Amino acid sequence: MSKNRNTLLFTSLSLVLLLTLVLNISIGQVTIPFKEVCKSLFGSSASKETWEYIIINYRLPKAITAMLVGVSLSISGLLMQTFFRNPLAGPFVLGLSSGSSLGVAFVVLGSSFLPIFLTDFLLSSHGIILASCAGSFLVLLLIFIVSKYLRDVMSILIVGLMFSSFTSAIVSILTYFSTAAQLQKFTFWSMGSLGNLTWGNISFLTFVITIGLLISVFSLKSLDALLLGENYAKSMGLNFKRFKNTIIISTSLLTGSITAFVGPIAFIGLAVPHLTKLLFQTSNHKILFIGTLLIGAIIMLLCDSISQLPGMDFTLPINAITSLVGAPIVIWLIIKKKNIL
Repeated sequence: MSKNRNTLLFTSLSLVLLLTLVLNISIGQVTIPFKEVCKSLFGSSASKETWEYIIINYRLPKAITAMLVGVSLSISGLLMQTFFRNPLAGPFVLGLSSGSSLGVAFVVLGSSFLPIFLTDFLLSSHGIILASCAGSFLVLLLIFIVSKYLRDVMSILIVGLMFSSFTSAIVSILTYFSTAAQLQKFTFWSMGSLGNLTWGNISFLTFVITIGLLISVFSLKSLDALLLGENYAKSMGLNFKRFKNTIIISTSLLTGSITAFVGPIAFIGLAVPHLTKLLFQTSNHKILFIGTLLIGAIIMLLCDSISQLPGMDFTLPINAITSLVGAPIVIWLIIKKKNIL
């Protein structure tokens, strides 16, 4: 019965994902009929060249980016919540997002201190992505070094939060000495954006995320064992050190790459795993993994659709929309079920 129910849920979510994808591509400043979107995606070209151009060059890349963001952050949240056995753990608890913000802050807010011949490149989209990756990698390296001396999982969580606080403090200092133009540029980056990626960026991001997901798949059985306690997992033959490194690397690839390319996106990684657990009513991570993939992609597409309301000539910050959607979901889940793990 449970197997049939899960199959039905997976099928339903797949159909909802497909409908949400078509809806997301259909709406915007220029409304494109559902039928035309389906024609463009599943065979022939749309009736109008302008519609085809908008779909292929703007709407589809943005929709794919939204799905990648939803999948990556949701899976990262699932891994972190189980690994730390903490319902409030999310993809950013290791401080990777703060590290990315620090890298971007050094480039954007500290641009006046940079060599002139480097300024133009570092302030470009590629330079900001590179700076974000460098900041995230630095924090990851520090976490790996410190984690060698820590046996307790909660200690790693605390260290990650301390790294986050430390990097945020440096960003605050840089903010204090920056100009209005620099502050505006950094603020726009921190709001997140799904629409600035080229097909080349999306291909690279997909490659990195695929590696992160494949690594996480090999940890699913160990995550099931960890639910019964760290000592039980070790008694079942789990190499905890290797497992810990695998989880950190997987989360770093998934979270760090997303933050680098689209900026910090809040609440998706925190809310979606809980929503998946409530819907599927299981602790089996093989089922939760697939469910989280689908629900994360659906919710992120819906958030992106809300941010570009039909008829509006502007797009709302995606980070604000995910917070508006994600925060009520978490509150509702806590009220609905006090113990959400």
